[in-house]
Amino acid sequence: MKQFIFTVLLITLTLIANAQTNPDDLLNMVKEEPTSELTTATFKTTRLINFHTTEVLGKNSLDFRIAHRFGDVNSGAYNMFGLDQTANIRLGLEYSPDGKLMMGIGRTSQKKIIDGFVKYRLLRQTTDDKMPISITFFSSMYYTFEDFLINVNGANINKYKYDTDRMSFCHQVMVARKFNPDFSMQLSVGMVHFNLVDRITDFNDCYFAGVVTRYKFTPRQAVTLEYGFRFNNYSQTAYYDSFGIGYDLETGGHVFQLHFTNSFGLTENEFLMYTTKTWSKYEVRLGFNISRVFTLKR
Repeated sequence: MKQFIFTVLLITLTLIANAQTNPDDLLNMVKEEPTSELTTATFKTTRLINFHTTEVLGKNSLDFRIAHRFGDVNSGAYNMFGLDQTANIRLGLEYSPDGKLMMGIGRTSQKKIIDGFVKYRLLRQTTDDKMPISITFFSSMYYTFEDFLINVNGANINKYKYDTDRMSFCHQVMVARKFNPDFSMQLSVGMVHFNLVDRITDFNDCYFAGVVTRYKFTPRQAVTLEYGFRFNNYSQTAYYDSFGIGYDLETGGHVFQLHFTNSFGLTENEFLMYTTKTWSKYEVRLGFNISRVFTLKR
């Protein structure tokens, strides 16, 4: 009996010793499937030229943005091809607490517009194509402080009777795919709503689709293109679809974007709905965006 007990104890101690010297044996028995790796840098920044992209800032990141548009290039050498003319400027501050939800505010000189938006990454493309696309939702609100006076029977009356008349909105869904390390494309669909329109025959809602592309030809340089198509002619005034061609340059912590576009507006309710210039008459303008991202450490 003693020999039997001794033998059992010896076997038990041997098993324990083997388990201690081979801790990976149990892990090898229960293997987890490798997780899919997320695709990064479908686009370099949260915007291309005018359009938002599916990109969202990283966790605890703050982005200070400057957007600038000059006058028409076809204004001639006297106006330095638009550089001397009145510019439109937007200053923006954007933040993401978790890398999925992003929020931002901005101020535009044209029409003295204050805008605020939220942006949420719903799906993100993976490198193994188990998720072949990225999807981001965007919603924004705009408020103009500009007074628009109309002469009625010799008296100047403000177009905006109520504060709510000054407000407009935009909602869109963006779907993008990074086809290879150099080329990415995005499709956007959405609507713009105005609480107040100029004429009783105008529509309060306008629906649009956008195409955004980026081709990276060096590690730090890319050419970009975007086009916004309006499905319904919401106004009797002649407006045109927004179209832009650009060049991106990454310089350390900054991204510098230089482009030509027929749109003077810098917010969705302006460049999508109120573009009064057309490429067919060379009514394009030089513009640029500058992005500087800061990581906030706790």
